[in-house]
Amino acid sequence: MAEKAQPQKETARGFDVGDLVVYPAHGVGRIESIESRVINGDTHDFYIMKIIDNDMVIMVPTKNVEAVGLRSVIDESEIPGVYEILAEQKHEIQDNQTWNRRYKEYMDRIKTGSPHDVAAVFRELYLLKLTKDLSFGERKLLDTAKALLLGEICTAKNQDEDRVWAEIESLFSGNGNGNKKPE
Repeated sequence: MAEKAQPQKETARGFDVGDLVVYPAHGVGRIESIESRVINGDTHDFYIMKIIDNDMVIMVPTKNVEAVGLRSVIDESEIPGVYEILAEQKHEIQDNQTWNRRYKEYMDRIKTGSPHDVAAVFRELYLLKLTKDLSFGERKLLDTAKALLLGEICTAKNQDEDRVWAEIESLFSGNGNGNKKPE
């Protein structure tokens, strides 16, 4: 019933089987196949992707790639920019909002799929955790942002999680102001 097809040419961004991609709020996945399915009498092409972290399988219509934010993994040359965001020391973390407002704002930023937004959310929650107890939702969001960030950076650098996490932690430690750069 489902047969493999080539991606539609009208999509702004085409992916091939085997490509590593990022699905916002879920992380890095691999395009396992490209299939056509008949839905309500119309034939649609889908990317079948498997999220690497948890083996979740997601079907993304090829024509909706931009709408859902599916994108390639960042290039290794972009990682220093992400590390700069992590190393930024904001003196005024958004502690003046209730936790649920912060949670909603952070979740919206994570859903953009931008590694820069995810890094900013991680940084703010990580620093906030140093000054106060986070709500259960904020702790889960911190863990989510960490997993998304680690997954993409590890993939881009082709390095293991422990090494990348040590680099990220070094951005928050060192000389007390968090401006130490990883080597």
